[in-house]
Amino acid sequence: MSRQEILTGIDIGSSQVCCVIGRRSEDSNILEILGGAKLSCRGVKGGVVINLHETAYAVQQVVEKAEEQAKETVRQIFLGLRGSHIESMNARGAINISRTDKEITAEDVAGAVENAKTIRLSPDREIMHTIPQEFSLNHQRGVPNPVGMEGNFLEVDVHILTASSSHLSNIFKAIAQSGFEVIEPVYGLLAVGDSVITQEEKELGCLLIDFGGLTTGVAIYTEGSVRFSKELQVGSDFITRDISHNLRTSLSTAQDIKEKFGLSMASLLKQDSKIDYTSVDGRTIRTIARRQLIDIVQPRLDQICVAIEEELNKSNLADAIVPGGIIVTGGGSRLEGIIQATEQALGSSARIGLPQDVSGPEDITANGSYATAIGLLRSDFMNSPGFVTQRPAKGTSFFKKIKSWMGDSF
Repeated sequence: MSRQEILTGIDIGSSQVCCVIGRRSEDSNILEILGGAKLSCRGVKGGVVINLHETAYAVQQVVEKAEEQAKETVRQIFLGLRGSHIESMNARGAINISRTDKEITAEDVAGAVENAKTIRLSPDREIMHTIPQEFSLNHQRGVPNPVGMEGNFLEVDVHILTASSSHLSNIFKAIAQSGFEVIEPVYGLLAVGDSVITQEEKELGCLLIDFGGLTTGVAIYTEGSVRFSKELQVGSDFITRDISHNLRTSLSTAQDIKEKFGLSMASLLKQDSKIDYTSVDGRTIRTIARRQLIDIVQPRLDQICVAIEEELNKSNLADAIVPGGIIVTGGGSRLEGIIQATEQALGSSARIGLPQDVSGPEDITANGSYATAIGLLRSDFMNSPGFVTQRPAKGTSFFKKIKSWMGDSF
């Protein structure tokens, strides 16, 4: 790696494409953001490509805008992937050390992780990431990195992420058509987690909520690692649609109303006011009280919080998030009062999650919409011992994934 490496992250979100270009120095932990851009994309729905040409065009356009701001040229990217087709599970693998020399090697770690991947998958699914959570050596748990230690029996608990092979192929095809090369595909929820959550919060136990457009990502961390992750098929764009439907106005006008006047809870309204807006015909001026707008916003937000609570209960990790609290990020986190609403609904302290240890334009670094793309440039979990992922192959058909596991982490 060069002393100052230029990195590019592209987040294929629920309904938009976001690009961030940054520079990371070897002798500094600070990531400098040089430029960024985001565009709505009709070729993507819920993180899934539904139109190759429109998605490729959106990627080209968003990269060009980011390049213009950063004054850099992009060829290779880290690609953030989302969508309800991505599923997760926890598994365990183990290996006996039968050699006379009982010192644990990187190959032993790889063998234990490989054994953890022996899970049944349907023909259209493949493993996207395998993330070690914890190692045990001779049944002693809590070993962060066993390489160099001695023992007879090595176990590893892992978090496995699987995805639809066809959906992944379509995304890689769209990137290929746009003229860029994927260095690493990364699950966007984990990338944003590494960007906005501190290591102490991960150790204590916390909940990450990433409010996207058409999906909401939920991840639970405890003892320093991710233990649960889930994509809910509801997001902040549903609030926009509710406003559009109830006010009989365009989606763009509804989005503008939500961002300027939206409020999460009626109890936070100090003084009511009138909001003028243009009807769907583009000419008729209508008026609504802000309190009426809250009556549209709050039920949908309550629905999202109920869905999150249900997943917490299913995970059996609800109590584990209390010490570190809730970290809220994503474009939907910009809704006024979102922290108070989340705290009331889920019964835990919450804060807005913005990227840590970054510098650059505030409209990028302080905007939750860019948090995933920034996280792609510094995903710490990819450097953990035993982490493996699948890479898209390079060359004329690089969108076709290699069916072997990388060993760079070793």
